[in-house]
Amino acid sequence: MIFSNIELDKSKPIYIQIKQYISDMISRGLVPNNSKLPSTRELSRILNISRNSVVLAYEELKSDGLIYSVNGKGTFVNSKKSISSTPWHIDWDGTENNYSKIANKLDIVKNEIPWSSDVISFKSISPDGELFDIDELKKSFLNRISIEGHKLLNYGYAKGYKPLIDYLLNYMNKKGVDTCNKDILITNGFTEGFDLILSSFINPGDYIICENPTHNTAIKIMRAKGINIIGVDINENGLDFNMLKKKLDLYKNKIKFSYITPSYHNPTGIVMDPDDRYKFYNLMKENNIAVIEDGFNEELLYSSSHIFPICSLDNLNNGVLYIGSFSKILFPGIRIGWILADKNVINKLESVKRCKNIHSSFLDQGILYDYLSNGGFDKYVKKIRKFYGDKFNFAHECVKKYIPNKYILGDGGLHIFIKLKNIDSRELLRKCYKKGVIFMPGDIFFVDESGYDTLRLGFSRLSTESIENGINIIGSVIKQMEDI
Repeated sequence: MIFSNIELDKSKPIYIQIKQYISDMISRGLVPNNSKLPSTRELSRILNISRNSVVLAYEELKSDGLIYSVNGKGTFVNSKKSISSTPWHIDWDGTENNYSKIANKLDIVKNEIPWSSDVISFKSISPDGELFDIDELKKSFLNRISIEGHKLLNYGYAKGYKPLIDYLLNYMNKKGVDTCNKDILITNGFTEGFDLILSSFINPGDYIICENPTHNTAIKIMRAKGINIIGVDINENGLDFNMLKKKLDLYKNKIKFSYITPSYHNPTGIVMDPDDRYKFYNLMKENNIAVIEDGFNEELLYSSSHIFPICSLDNLNNGVLYIGSFSKILFPGIRIGWILADKNVINKLESVKRCKNIHSSFLDQGILYDYLSNGGFDKYVKKIRKFYGDKFNFAHECVKKYIPNKYILGDGGLHIFIKLKNIDSRELLRKCYKKGVIFMPGDIFFVDESGYDTLRLGFSRLSTESIENGINIIGSVIKQMEDI
């Protein structure tokens, strides 16, 4: 109440005191522009004074242009007439911390060529929204709201929505994971899950070993937290285990975590075979290095039978932290992911999550749980496996046909990775952009200065016609560059 602090001196004209008080409040910016003042009758009652004093004060303020009246609506503040704008400039560039600088520098949305409707874009590896079961999702929304009501709209628990947690524990059981000593924390997708783990167990200057190339978002988070990243090359034969062993020997007792994506690795698209999963797990176990496993796109294993996640090898141990998400195949806008780990680990992460954002949306979790549990998800996965499988095979054939390359990586999923023959993919991108085609240059996925001659093609949201036309254009530009 703006008049709660006014003190009137009965020996001086009341209307002048009221005018001066309101004028002062306006000039100091304490009364927003166009805000409504009490009526003359109401203000006289509040201040226990004659209404005439208020009327006179208001008339004086109107003549000064500080307030105005609208018939039938009331009297309002015209603060634009009064507030003098004195310069005030904070040097936010100088104030910005290192975390923000790195996040901005590595922000591909800001720093890479943006998508536009007039280009064929191979940048995205998000799912084709036209395949979503919108009608089933609507049913799940209505069903869950009718069951839970206001509970889904109030504060929830940091750990997550229990029915969804129970569903995901059973879901992981079906992947071959013994969850008897494990628990789940619901997160806002992979990104928050990875950030929570690092925020809880990593200090600036610690070491993480990972594939090179690897997930660009993971690189950005690690660099922003001041982590030393040790890269192990991926080539046409998969992860270079000889290099891995050498790096483990070189950095012995320094590496705190390994980060790995064994299925449809981003950006290469390769799927690590069972023997290599055993080999990798045992090496980490021997060196006492905890594993962060990215369960990226495991559901799209359409070209072979199910391959167990690495965390299934750790059943009664506590060395693997698994981050799961459906975001690359199902409703990425809902942003629901999960961490599966030892119960003690989840207990610690739960408090860290509560500190950061209290909890993930319970409404979203409830809707997703209903959709997953009513059988719609199983039908959807069967449909998209064939859809994306056919699209991958088509795109792969187009790459072999049109693009000169050193080798092509990808076992399926939503993207293909290409190693070129000494062609700078940044220069290639600039030339292709002029012809209406863009893609993701491979260097953003590398933890060192390599990868200048690689690129990733995401095809999930493109028609077969656009896929062929776009790949043909890329290939023709490469041939022109080779001829120079």
